[in-house]
Amino acid sequence: SLVWAAMPGMLFRKNRDSSLHPLNLSWVFGYNSSLAVHSLMDGEDRVLLYVSSHIVVIHDILGNKQYHLQGHTNVISCLCVSEDKRWVATADRGPDALIIVWDSYSGVPVRTIFESHPEDGVCAIAISQDAKYLVTISAGTVQKVCVWRWTLPTEKPMCSTELKPEFGHQDYVVFNPQNPHEFVSNSKTQVIFYLWVISPSLHSHTDENMAWLLSPQTFKCLVGQFSQSVFHFNNTQALTGTSAGKLVVWDMDNPRTLPEELPAKPHGITATKVVSMQKESLTVLQVLESCVVTGDVKGQVKFYDGQLRLLTIYSHDKVGPIQSISFSTILRDPLGALPDSSQPFLTSWSDSSNSVSLTLNRNFILSTSDATMFHVATDSTNFERIMKEAKKAVNAIACHPQEPLVAAGSHCGLLKVWDYKETQYLVSRIFTEAGIQCLSYDPEGYLLAAGFTDGSVYILDTISLQSICEKFQFSQGPVTHISFSHDSKYLATADENHSVTVYKRVLQNGSRCWEHLAGLDSHYKPIRNILFGVHSDSNEPRLLSLGEDRQLVEYDLNSSIKDHLVVTHRDRLEQAAVPLCLAWYPQLSTESFFLTANNCYKMKLYNTTTKMCRKTLLGPTYGSPLEKIQILPRTSSADPQQHYLVYITKDKVGLQILPVDGNPHKSSAFICHPDGASDFATSHDGRYIFTAGGKERTFMKWKVNLPALDAAAFLGGEDLIPFYNLLNGGREGEFFRELEDYFYYVQLCSQGIDIMENRQVSTHIPLEEIPSVMRAIGFYPSEEEIEEMINEVKFSKYADTGEQVTKINLGDFIKLYINHRPALGLSMKTIQRAFQVLGYHNEKGDKVIDTGDFLSLLQCRGEQMTEDELAECLITLLGRRPREGRSELDTCDPTGAAALTEEEIPAEITAEVFVADILGLPIAK
Repeated sequence: SLVWAAMPGMLFRKNRDSSLHPLNLSWVFGYNSSLAVHSLMDGEDRVLLYVSSHIVVIHDILGNKQYHLQGHTNVISCLCVSEDKRWVATADRGPDALIIVWDSYSGVPVRTIFESHPEDGVCAIAISQDAKYLVTISAGTVQKVCVWRWTLPTEKPMCSTELKPEFGHQDYVVFNPQNPHEFVSNSKTQVIFYLWVISPSLHSHTDENMAWLLSPQTFKCLVGQFSQSVFHFNNTQALTGTSAGKLVVWDMDNPRTLPEELPAKPHGITATKVVSMQKESLTVLQVLESCVVTGDVKGQVKFYDGQLRLLTIYSHDKVGPIQSISFSTILRDPLGALPDSSQPFLTSWSDSSNSVSLTLNRNFILSTSDATMFHVATDSTNFERIMKEAKKAVNAIACHPQEPLVAAGSHCGLLKVWDYKETQYLVSRIFTEAGIQCLSYDPEGYLLAAGFTDGSVYILDTISLQSICEKFQFSQGPVTHISFSHDSKYLATADENHSVTVYKRVLQNGSRCWEHLAGLDSHYKPIRNILFGVHSDSNEPRLLSLGEDRQLVEYDLNSSIKDHLVVTHRDRLEQAAVPLCLAWYPQLSTESFFLTANNCYKMKLYNTTTKMCRKTLLGPTYGSPLEKIQILPRTSSADPQQHYLVYITKDKVGLQILPVDGNPHKSSAFICHPDGASDFATSHDGRYIFTAGGKERTFMKWKVNLPALDAAAFLGGEDLIPFYNLLNGGREGEFFRELEDYFYYVQLCSQGIDIMENRQVSTHIPLEEIPSVMRAIGFYPSEEEIEEMINEVKFSKYADTGEQVTKINLGDFIKLYINHRPALGLSMKTIQRAFQVLGYHNEKGDKVIDTGDFLSLLQCRGEQMTEDELAECLITLLGRRPREGRSELDTCDPTGAAALTEEEIPAEITAEVFVADILGLPIAK
């Protein structure tokens, strides 16, 4: 097998170009600086292992290569590495949390444990010295500790125990290197020691002996909060580091033998002393052979002997608070030669004053909490910075329009530019005043505009990242969107205060510069998009903004003057759904469109001139709606008629084949940032997509493989086959047969039920019958939706032929139904939300609507129903028949509305009563 034959270093010799996926992770920029970084190899091959979001990255620093271990669907919360650096165990927290054990030599996941801690996932993990056992601690309020023999094919732990909440949140755990049946964990305030055994009856037991809460009164000194704990190499003591720069020494009195049965008190553990090591907080504590190693918030690494006497210090003024220390497995001779593995970890001796000196012969990797990694060569005390990444959220990303450059901005003020083809860092700049929220290159590639969290806007030189003019400060809130016009004459921004601001390029003294033109509070809810285009009858820029208030606002830039931004049109795009993103649709026909996606998983095409909705289509349904869309730039060798759409959802990045038609096989998506994708950008040649991970502090480069997506669409079937599969039961199911019956029944009705002549069987029905059939099969569109459906069919060929369509066949009707019906079906939650808004709490605490208010709302708000329409609906639903010539809602009639509501409808209506008793629909448990 791959694992059996694997050797160190063979991972990067794999051929990774033959992927079958439409999108393939190519590079990960940034990492989770709150987790440890491990040195897998040192010397000629400097290989590190670290976590970025839900990915484990094995990074060959000198060879500039990465290998990605992908299997988690949530952000990885903890990891550990075996002593020989071969086995890597990772765990996450969230829905469907996993524990995965990887072979770092081959990159193969050798064991996956499902449902280890199904409630909350894992917050701490450790692997034993012999690499046979794992210990995990759950992340829940009531924590559970489990021991696993991961080499055995079982989903159950060998033993487990629950911890009391008063123990504090245990977030660190480590095995005793000399005894895999012992381990220790700690919270900020408590340390717990464990011993687990297997009895002769093969039942496992575990017990914990909690050390008391240390307080200033315990040792007459300030102890601080616990950080990490370790077992001393003398096997009779344990140590715990604290935030006050002290080490708590624990003495374990009992002999180190493993009993057959677990005694009531496995160890007599006593905190014997607190040793003051320094003033600075200790963040890392390790034991390496005969040495105790500490790391602190000032970036110092100190080595002590078994008596806690200082041996040596490694420090550098550029090093921040230390998060982890990882030592190389390669030993180096003090004279420079590589010694054999029998040599000790360090060489020490005493001089005449009894002080201890040290010569360390292992290099090590430092990672800091401010997202910086250092390689420390111990023979020269040289601190080499090998990586400096964003320490706060990465929300901004942009690609150069002509060169292979990608810029990423962070909330910490760090702006970095990379050559993504060679994966080389080029230039950076740190802004100390505020964080970067959005970025955009101008179409010519000379300028890079940046919007900041304090509302400021910088226009920078692309190469040097230096400002070409004074910063602008016209937004009162964080700038969320920024974009240049196609001719680089205008720059537009949107901010969190729902304002659009426009800047204009002008000539001053013969040189180009920028000035503020005007701003406008265009929306009353968050702005989702600002989009520049080109007027069809000229080459002048066209500017649109789209907000969650459902308004599409178009501006007249030519008529706008200083401090006055002119609006030409305001159009409401949706009736109930919220539009989330906007893009210009490729010119695939004689008619021009722009494309929107809403929060109900629908994509809509609107005529660019009339703003009329021309088509509604089912969009990708991958757990959350589309958050941002963009047309993928075409490569020089691409088919000019072939177009693709790039999109991100809350946590995924995907591709969609155009034209959009509702076929689910034409779309594909992959998890990119489980905690939320904040932005994306495409390379100018369409070969790469870059996604920004927001608070994950990473961004990722994805290689596009369009033939794989085309193949998936082809295998999904042609014509109506993909749509048949979206019907309940498919082509051969009962639902389809029922639809056919309704289709032919409508033909009978249109020809007359009572006629005796021969019937003209047709494959079409009149457009005006579409609403009746839709309602008959369980889809209840609003009047506006009915109008959109009929217009969609009626004008489907108008741009090409000038003629209107008056009938629809069964195949087109199925497509219309699939694309317009609710993507996720009828939802009880939707009705409950409506009652939350419209109702009030009754005496029982239920959210209810008064029956009179209910009838009034239906007749006075939204798509208003007439009295007769409402009477007919309620009578049909409740099974009542009115007396001839009278309306059931005629309040003058004693058998009218009062009688109807008293007998059939309670005075207060809950969401459940409305659904079950009035509509007569089943409520899912």
